[in-house]
Parts: sequence; C-alpha cells; structure tokens
Amino acid sequence: MKTLAEFQKITDCEEYFDFFDIEYDERLVHVKRFHIMKKFGEMVEKAQGHDMGSDAKLLEYYKFALITVYKNFENGYSPSAADVWEMFDKPSACGTCSTSSSCNSIEEVSHGVHACTSQPNLGF
Repeated sequence: MKTLAEFQKITDCEEYFDFFDIEYDERLVHVKRFHIMKKFGEMVEKAQGHDMGSDAKLLEYYKFALITVYKNFENGYSPSAADVWEMFDKPSACGTCSTSSSCNSIEEVSHGVHACTSQPNLGF
C-alpha cells in the first residue's frame, strides 16, 4: 500500500504517474510536463488544509487530480498565453528557481546570470 510519506518524496513528473499506476504517453508528458505539474500542484495545494478523513482518501484525491489534469492535456487542452507567461509577471528573487522573493541565496554564476544556491540540483 502506498503511503503519503512516499508521495511526498516524489520529485519527477513520471514518478507521480508510476506511484499511482497511471498509464501515460511519455511524449505528451515530455512536452507538457511543466503545465501538467503546475495544474496538478494547484489541485494538490487546494486539498491542503481540508480533512479528507485519512491519508488513503487524500491519496485517492491526488490520483484523481493527476488523472484529471493529464486527461485534459491528452484531450487537447492548451493553456492560454497568460497562463504560460504568468510566471514572468512575478519573478523570484534570483529568476532561476520558483522560490519566493525572500530567497537570499543568490550568486552570479556566469556573465551576469544569477542562480539560487538553495537549489542544489541546478546545473549550469
């Protein structure tokens, strides 16, 4: 049986599909990864703070959310330009990660390009 603790350790889009045993088109996930994860993350965030009764029910909701988001993209959903570029209206402090504007671990990595040093898996 899958646990909430296992779910919370997942970091990769495909890992979510594998965790929930959901079949997916690798090409679609490769192309729409950012959008799928953004919408899925929004649905996961909505569930936070709500009592689902048990971790199992919460995981069922997460699975349903991922299936819903994936099916929307599979059926041709395309985010608007406003959705795609919204992140540029609210840039993070360093512009390379999605941390809040309170990020203070910024260093120049190359010719004026800055990176957040609190994101250890960023590669340049």
